[in-house]
Amino acid sequence: MASPSLRFDSLAVHAGREDLNELGVHAPPIDLSSTNPLPDVELGGLSYESMANGGEPGPGGNVYARLWNPTVARFESALAQLERAPASVAFASGMAAMSATLLALSQVRKNAHVVAVRPLYGGTDHLLASGFLGVETTFCDATGVARAMRPSTVLVVVETPANPTLDLVDIKAIVAAAGGVPVLVDNTFATPVLQNPLELGASLVLHSATKFIGGHGDVVGGVVACGEDLAASLRRTRAITGAVLHPLAAYLLHRGLTTLPVRVRAQQRSAMRLVEWLTGHPEVVRVHYPTNDPAWASLAGTQMRGPGSMLSAQLRGGPEQVDQVTRGVRLFTHAVSLGGVDSLIQSPSALTHRPVAPEARPRADLVRLSVGLEDVEDLERDLAQALDSVPHGAGHPDACGRLALR
Repeated sequence: MASPSLRFDSLAVHAGREDLNELGVHAPPIDLSSTNPLPDVELGGLSYESMANGGEPGPGGNVYARLWNPTVARFESALAQLERAPASVAFASGMAAMSATLLALSQVRKNAHVVAVRPLYGGTDHLLASGFLGVETTFCDATGVARAMRPSTVLVVVETPANPTLDLVDIKAIVAAAGGVPVLVDNTFATPVLQNPLELGASLVLHSATKFIGGHGDVVGGVVACGEDLAASLRRTRAITGAVLHPLAAYLLHRGLTTLPVRVRAQQRSAMRLVEWLTGHPEVVRVHYPTNDPAWASLAGTQMRGPGSMLSAQLRGGPEQVDQVTRGVRLFTHAVSLGGVDSLIQSPSALTHRPVAPEARPRADLVRLSVGLEDVEDLERDLAQALDSVPHGAGHPDACGRLALR
């Protein structure tokens, strides 16, 4: 591991790269081997058994990529250090990470039960509500966790800031209400740059690494940071189910960590300015952003180090205006996902949260914005022309037909 005395930005650059000098390389190597030579039957078998049960490679080597891969392990080490966790386990997607967590913890108790604090990412909500993995879920708000707990409860799931309304939840209060049951915090919006849930008592921290950690919209992955016992259970589940992260994806995610602090802070600055601008716009009824949440006053500086770069806005013209704006933007991309270097806009109720039960689905007049690294004045101008219904032929279209923002 990198030196514990390193500050966060230095750690982001150097974590998971501690042995590169010894190897005589500057960039982390990518091991694409699907299988590995074995020294002999006995040693190969011991390594296989160790990794299939959630352990590390033994003297028989790496054996098979479904069980363990050194490039993936480098990324896991780096992410664990940034989340100040003993370990982390990477998966093929954020939903694979969530599914593996449910599968691993549901084995510890018959008729396993989960308490989930809404709002949540639509995919997580859909998975929990479906009962697909044989786990019963009680949904509640942050004040209802203690009442929802049962003797069979194996996990409490919370996301803060929440997707897509940016609601804040006091992690320490949820941990207290859980009464010793593991609490999983989806930290995708905040990233370890702005929030470290394990230091607040959570047992597991989940990231859709596709988002801010990758940061460039070109890789899919998920990761859970936790204690070593839980990590071993998650590795065993991953080995059995095969929900492995590809080594090339692990390399890209590891590379994404090096610029994560710089990206998150720059995107946050632009988001804060857009929030101020949108708040005064006549077509905007309400802006959802952590600094607008009443809990921000008590959580800023204690739970969160900044409000982040995700925001949502309720539009005066309702769903029709949501359609107009998402069609009308030229610099923002109308697309799902978030956390990349380019800005995205979408309607959660129509897309990411469409499978959510009607009573918990986001409002249809809500647009969600992921603020990227473009010049904030260009982003303001793009939203302004979309909100004001500028015809498609107006402005100065470039060679691709997009509005040239000067």
